[in-house]
Order: sequence, then structure tokens, then C-alpha cells
Amino acid sequence: MEPIIRTVDLCRDFPSGREVVHALKDVSISIQPGTLTILRGRSGSGKTTLINLLGALDRPTRGEIYLYDQKISDLPEKKRDELRRTNMGFVFQSVALIGLMSAYENVEFALRVAGYDKKKRKERAEECLEFVGLGNRMNHRPHELSGGEQQRVAIARAIAHRPKVLFADEPTAELDTQMGLQVVKVFRDLVAKEKLTVVMTTHDPNMMELADHVYTLEDGQVIEAI
Repeated sequence: MEPIIRTVDLCRDFPSGREVVHALKDVSISIQPGTLTILRGRSGSGKTTLINLLGALDRPTRGEIYLYDQKISDLPEKKRDELRRTNMGFVFQSVALIGLMSAYENVEFALRVAGYDKKKRKERAEECLEFVGLGNRMNHRPHELSGGEQQRVAIARAIAHRPKVLFADEPTAELDTQMGLQVVKVFRDLVAKEKLTVVMTTHDPNMMELADHVYTLEDGQVIEAI
């Protein structure tokens, strides 16, 4: 099967005073569609740098990134914005929900920003919140929800516009193990039922057995692929 994302000799350097930090070094990976892939590693291993590159949030110093057969690593900024808006969803460690909006309003607002059909926004927002198990909490504001529930609202918001790939950077880092596993179970359901491709970073060993594929990073390099 053709990978949905692949990289070729990906490198990312950052200037640090008079020196250069090699955050990623010649990383070549393939991510299959309809799978949950985990990028694991300690803090500073390069996993967040890698997921930012895969999600077109940053540009590589050298190397190439492909979404299917389209080379996206050197697209102009306007095209990258369009790519993220239409084909990608993002979930971060900080859920970044709008505090004055209910769970439903947070998801519906994201659909407005994405230019989703006005007549279908309500149905789609409710559908996504039902999918993540929050159908009975959609009128609650973020401060009325637990950390795990807030993260599930963030997932509903990220998938509402029907992206091809969902990127999640340390989505369970601020949750206890039980809540974290509930969040990753939502990712597994998205893969199984929606055929969505999910790429997430984590350093939590409890999450590894739920993944289809795991890439382990150390000092900016992939040292193991399972």
C-alpha cells in the first residue's frame, strides 16, 4: 500500500549562538494510511520537531516530505496553509479551547474557520462530539469538563472538517494514565471506524501497545522502527 506520508533524509537544524543544533538527522520514515503511528522518545529526542515538519508547521533544512505523491516540504506558505486547513487536523498538549464557548461552540467555530458547509455544521459538530463520547456534555464550557474531556473536545474539533491525517503532539502528557488511555482509545476508534491516519508523539510506555507502528527517536535520529 502506498504510504500517506513519507520522508526522505529529513534534517532540521537550529542556530544556537555560534553553534548549530541538529534536531533531526537524515530521518526517512513511511506512514501507512488508516494506522496509528507513534513517535516516541525522551524530551529533546526530536519527535516534536518531526511531527511539526510532517504537519507542514515547519520546514526542513534538508530532505523531502511527501503527502501521497505530492512533495509538500517546499510548497509556498499559502499552499501550506491550505493543505493544513483541508487535509490535516491537530491536537496539542495544551488543548487551547476557547473558554467562553461550550464544547459544541468550539467545534462549530472550527468548522466555520474551515469554510465547512453552513447547513451541515450543526449536524457535523454534534456527530463529532458524540463520536468522542461527549454527546451529553456538548453544552458545557471547558472549565466544567475534566482534563480528559477537554482533550476529547479538542479531538472532535480537529477531526470535524474530515482531515486525512490527525497529528497529536503529546496529547496525554498532562493526563493520568487512565485518562490518557481513554484519549488514545478515541484515536484507535478513529482509525478503525473512520479510517483516519493518526500520528502522535509520546514518551509514555503505556501507549505503545495501542499503536500499529512505533518509531523511536534519540538525538534526532530514528533508532528503532516497529
